[in-house]
Amino acid sequence: MSATDGADRAVRPSRALLDGPERAAARAYLKGIGYDDDALARPIVGIANTWTETMPCNFHLRRLAERVKDGVRAAGGTPMEFNTVAISDGITMGTEGMKTSLVSREVIADSIELVARGNGFDAMVALSGCDKTIPGCVMGLARIDLPSVMLYGGTIAPGRFKGRDVTIQDVFEGVGAHAAGNMSEEELTDLENHASPGAGACGGQYTANTMGMAFEVLGISPMGSSMVPAEDGKKGAVAEDCGRLALDLLERDLRPSTLITRASLENAIAGAAMSGGSTNVVLHLLAVAREAGVELTIDDFDRIAWSTPLLADLKPGGRYVATDLYHAGGVPLVVKRLREAHLLHTDAPTVTGHTIGEMADRARETEGQPVIHALDDPLKPNGGFAILRGNLAPEGCVVKLSGHDRHEHRGPARVFESEEEAFAAVKARSIEPGDVVVIRNEGPAGGPGMREMLQVTAALVGEGLGDSVALLTDGRFSGATHGFMAGHVAPEAPRGGPIAAVHDGDTIVFDVAARELNLELPDDQIRERIAAYQPPPPAYRTGVLAKYARQVGSASEGALTA
Repeated sequence: MSATDGADRAVRPSRALLDGPERAAARAYLKGIGYDDDALARPIVGIANTWTETMPCNFHLRRLAERVKDGVRAAGGTPMEFNTVAISDGITMGTEGMKTSLVSREVIADSIELVARGNGFDAMVALSGCDKTIPGCVMGLARIDLPSVMLYGGTIAPGRFKGRDVTIQDVFEGVGAHAAGNMSEEELTDLENHASPGAGACGGQYTANTMGMAFEVLGISPMGSSMVPAEDGKKGAVAEDCGRLALDLLERDLRPSTLITRASLENAIAGAAMSGGSTNVVLHLLAVAREAGVELTIDDFDRIAWSTPLLADLKPGGRYVATDLYHAGGVPLVVKRLREAHLLHTDAPTVTGHTIGEMADRARETEGQPVIHALDDPLKPNGGFAILRGNLAPEGCVVKLSGHDRHEHRGPARVFESEEEAFAAVKARSIEPGDVVVIRNEGPAGGPGMREMLQVTAALVGEGLGDSVALLTDGRFSGATHGFMAGHVAPEAPRGGPIAAVHDGDTIVFDVAARELNLELPDDQIRERIAAYQPPPPAYRTGVLAKYARQVGSASEGALTA
């Protein structure tokens, strides 16, 4: 039966808004802006776009949405596009504006839910780009549970600087090199002029590309779609195929509730671990699982990552960028490696109509490619992150392991009450080798908004301290962060977390083998310090950030507001 056949009209949500004499006013509104009777009789497909002119990651999505709509029309549907908010992590990094980034994830999901329910869409295509738009789209699709597909806008091409490929990571680290006197202002300007050469999301295996990969492995994005670069001519064809696919999903009645399962989430985690992806995948997949009603805990990430080898030689810890991965074989090649390692739940369904195991069988590997190593030649025997607990993080924290070989660190604490305080100390070159930089009051509620600490971590690397210091925070890290860093420390300081008990000079111990992050103090002294701690007053008392601070949950559960 075709999705446009009359037999299934009664079960389409759009019919409640558009059929019958009593809906004449609704039809009149829509006819006035170009929809005719034929268009209004077809299945209505919502196109949730996260386009914006404020960043390169989503800048091209307006053009891409036109191709999606072409595909919807060609398959017999009527597309109706709407937009959501979008915040650039990279542009707002290190500023007060970065507090809005994680909040935008919830607003994106809320807006998709509201517009889809309000307008009675029959199926959905969501277009994403920068970091929070990707999980925000999937969270919204999980809530409404209509036949849906998510299209990731794709990566930017690498820039060229002094004869080598560079990404935005190099600019952040260049700031630290400039502060250390190792890069001139002219060189830094030259780097900034070349590092971001067009549209698309940040080029390494940072958060956007990690989440694009994760949702392709999970099955809600078509296999082979996410790593097609943003400005590659093939991206338009991918977008048109997604528009056609939405009608196919409607005909098959394949919904996110069928795709987002315990098995598919474990596949997505394994893909992120094998690729050395961003630690933000923990926060976002926990949130998606909660929206889909699937049981998933922070400890599942540790179990899966520890049994998954690191095979992808991708930035920030490796040599290559996402366009290199695309030419090597893309996400299908990663899925093929997962299958070879017996780490793939092969029966998990995907939007394509084929199982993930069948898609792994179709993978094509470019001969001699150096990006994704063979199973017998791993970069590391374990994935790119681990979960630590201990008296500093009783609810857990995430430590990044790709890009360095350190599993232990013991050193004196340097405590800062905000990212700005820490960055000022780094700029002043007052951080010493062996120190443990502690940044608190940057969690979901305390920030509010759980800012990423890339400005600080990149400056430390740029100053040459990346291999000798450690850092922990109740905030987050950018996917571009590398070094011995523990984020998402929970509970956070304003909610009674032990990170509030740390004083300058206290000894902190990272022990990945034991999965512990500890403060070397007696438990009773830690409790006394927590009771005595006075967090800074709330940064916002009204508006969306104040509301978010009141409602948001722990990072260990995905930092959800409901």
